[in-house]
Amino acid sequence: MEVEMKRLLTAALFALGAGAAQAEDVTLQLKWVTQAQFAGYYVAQAKGFYEEEGLNVTILPGGPDVAPTQVIAGGGADVVVDWMPSALAAREKGLALVNIAQPFKSSGMMLTCLKESGVTSPADFKGKTLGVWFGGNEYPFLNWMNKLGLKTDGTDVTVLKQGFNVDPLLQKQAACISTMTYNEYWQVIDAGVKPEDLITFKYEDEGVATLEDGLYVMEDKLADPAFAEKMVKFVRASMKGWKYAEANSDEAAMIVLENDETGAQTETHQKRMMGEIAKLTAGSNGALDEADYKRTVAALMSGGSDPVITKEPEGAWTHAITDAALN
Repeated sequence: MEVEMKRLLTAALFALGAGAAQAEDVTLQLKWVTQAQFAGYYVAQAKGFYEEEGLNVTILPGGPDVAPTQVIAGGGADVVVDWMPSALAAREKGLALVNIAQPFKSSGMMLTCLKESGVTSPADFKGKTLGVWFGGNEYPFLNWMNKLGLKTDGTDVTVLKQGFNVDPLLQKQAACISTMTYNEYWQVIDAGVKPEDLITFKYEDEGVATLEDGLYVMEDKLADPAFAEKMVKFVRASMKGWKYAEANSDEAAMIVLENDETGAQTETHQKRMMGEIAKLTAGSNGALDEADYKRTVAALMSGGSDPVITKEPEGAWTHAITDAALN
């Protein structure tokens, strides 16, 4: 009896001690809705990787009306998932965002064209209508057109401001539309278009890819050692989640589905998406590759009379967090 009492008392004291070391809160704002594009974070949460680091992570889905840069500027998140063009453009405008990790090594962006529109190579874009996403996603496209020497004011190509759907291609309002390898391309296929009736141009293959889905925080917060330490834990657990998702893509897709409160996602689409996402995170341990960063900056500065950024950013990324997280 006495032994049992002692055990209970020890357990109670231990629980009290554990409670004293309370979990640290982290709020993550995603770039888009709950889908396999963000599987690593949902997996890290579901598998207890955040908990192991003493973190209580809240994952906020994005959507057409959510700009991660605005959310973090308003203090609504500690860390955001964003594309580097958008982050660097915001930084130049005075929002001091810093890239602390880069889980995605490759870009999933491409233009998907109907073969019947006569497009066989980028040389055929001239005179065509091309669907482009805005809200920060247009920057890689504008840089690519500039590289091809094509004006986007309607004289060479007509830019159709594309919603987050594939209708302009299905309704033949555009010869080509913006798609991600893991998402909209498959929406076109699911709508009944055969792969052989399409031609795709990957930004990665055309040498105009910029970095996507990095993790960004505010520079002033990073100056606080306690916040920096919290981000080290967050990145370590998140990358554990990403590598698990890469290796177990079907399971990861199911975890994403469990977190989709809208009920809009389907198992088929998410499993397929996760398979494609795994190709983009492959080769990254979470640390930003400086060559990839430089390529992105060069792309954004080469926008002719209308570059995305006008000067080389300073302090826009750090290896401090990943160095501590991965070693």
